[in-house]
Formats: sequence, structure tokens, C-alpha cells
Amino acid sequence: MKLVRYLSDGASARLGLLIGDRVVPLADVAPGAPTDVLDVIGAWEGLRGALANAAATSGIALNRVKLLAPIERPRKILAIGLNYADHIEESKAAGVKIPTEQVWFCKQPTSVNAPFGDVQLPRVSNQLDYEVELVVVVGKSGRHIPAERAHEHVFGYSVGNDVTVRDWQFKTPQWMLGKSFDTHCPFGPSIVTADEIGDPHSLGVRAFVNGELRQNSNTRHLVFNVWRQIEELSHAMTLEPGDLIFTGTPGGVGFGFKPPKPLLAGDSVRCEIDRIGVIENRIVAEV
Repeated sequence: MKLVRYLSDGASARLGLLIGDRVVPLADVAPGAPTDVLDVIGAWEGLRGALANAAATSGIALNRVKLLAPIERPRKILAIGLNYADHIEESKAAGVKIPTEQVWFCKQPTSVNAPFGDVQLPRVSNQLDYEVELVVVVGKSGRHIPAERAHEHVFGYSVGNDVTVRDWQFKTPQWMLGKSFDTHCPFGPSIVTADEIGDPHSLGVRAFVNGELRQNSNTRHLVFNVWRQIEELSHAMTLEPGDLIFTGTPGGVGFGFKPPKPLLAGDSVRCEIDRIGVIENRIVAEV
């Protein structure tokens, strides 16, 4: 199933299921279901029976709704750096010190953006960059989760763009500032539940800038796979339902080119992952 948050007909944000080219309101198929997405994730097993009938419900045409970020304010947004071999090579060429352990940073929840929302080119930088990534949505709390059981803690998957301000990323040893500007965490268009995907390590991952293919890889090339990432994170902190994990980006980012190709106002970035979906964001100057 594909869980979405959306706006329609002037109403406040609602939850629904994306089925083909229509959105079925969650309340239409599961009366009394929670209205907060984190509560829905926690109650999902109890809702599954009612949601199985969603395909027979007419719903709302997709072109009549505005899709929002599937989770408005995640508890945590955790992201791994340097996790595809080709991205490691282009980063080495740019002078980045290459680690031997998993490298983690946080994006702040205020950076969350809609899957088709505008991304701001900051006033303070002209080094804006894109990073297409598979996003894991945690579904079950846990600590010290072994890799072989990590799949039990995944609710689903989304497409994400780890938008990065490169000079701010590297102005201090910690990357958080350059990764957390407002609007710089678009993801969606839905959360595809884990049962729809199975093993997430064979998914094509691509990013286009103004129609030009820049990144083209597959999650089979992750250096540390999704299960090892969950294991590592859970040794340090409790993972909670609704947490987001950005799992790494492949080679082809703008700063890896010679000369670099930063994003400019008016550019469009399209990120897509097989079987999960597409997000696309226009770059606009911050006012």
C-alpha cells in the first residue's frame, strides 16, 4: 500500500491511500482510524483488514489533490554519508576524507518539504546540490536491533532528495548545518509499505537535472546495506516509528563534476526509485 498526506478542496491535511491515479481517503475505508500519520504507523496492523477494501473505493483523482510530505514532522531524520562506491570516489577527488566506519549526520525536521514543493536556493550560498536517496521509514521501536531482524522494524520506503549546501556542509567538521536548510528535505510521494517492496536492495535509483540524467545506480551497490544501517543506529539510540533514514546517494552529484555543477534558480530536480515513485522539485531563490 502507498500511504500519503494530501490537501483537497480547501480542507486541512488528510491521510489517504494512493491507488493508481486516485487517492482514497483513509477515513472512507477505515472509519475511526487515527488522523496523525505517526499514530497510523503504530496502528497499521490493526488497520490492514479494513484497508484491503480500498481498491473498490472511488476516491479522488490524483490531479485534484496536492501531495504533502508523508510525515510533516519526523521525530528524527538520520542520514548516512559516503555509502556508494562511485560517490566515495568522486568525493575523494574533491578532497573529502574517506572514513572506514558508517558516517552519520542529522537533517533537522524543519527541513522537510513536499515531494513536489519548491526548494530554496539560499541567500547565503551559491553551492546548492542534489542527492537522490532511498528513504526508510521506521515502523517499530527498537534498540540494539540485529541486522537479521532489522526488516521487522521497517514500515516502508520513500524517495528522498538530501539537498545539500556544499560550502556550509564543509565549513565545520559536522555536516548538519549544510544539510538542514529549510525546504532541503523533500520526500515522498508516498510511503510504500515494506510488504510491497520486500528486499530493498535491488532498486534502481536515478536523479535528473532539467531532464539530464545525473545519477543512475541501484541499491545493490550500497556499501552498508539498510539492515546494517539500522543495526548501527540502534546501538546508539532508540529508533522510533516515523523516524526517517536516508540511506546514501550514488555518484553524479553536482560537486563531483569538474567544474562543479551547482543548482541554479529555475532548475528542476527529478528523483526516482523503481517501485517507489518520483519526486520533482523546482529551485527558487530565497526571498
